[in-house]
Amino acid sequence: MFAQKLILGSLRWRLAQMLSAVKAAKLRRDLYLSTLSELRGLSDRELADLGIPRAHIRRIALETSRKDKT
Repeated sequence: MFAQKLILGSLRWRLAQMLSAVKAAKLRRDLYLSTLSELRGLSDRELADLGIPRAHIRRIALETSRKDKT
């Protein structure tokens, strides 16, 4: 009985960890897509004013989504 409770608790913990990781990945993906969309919507002039070459948009969006939020 004790072993079953221990296993069940361990499985619940693993499931909670996996769900947390999936939620974090979804938030990062949403931020990436949002940033990508915003930057792609800017004109070449607006990007130049920000000092961002159009070729760097994907990299900037990826870096933004990977930043630590703590």
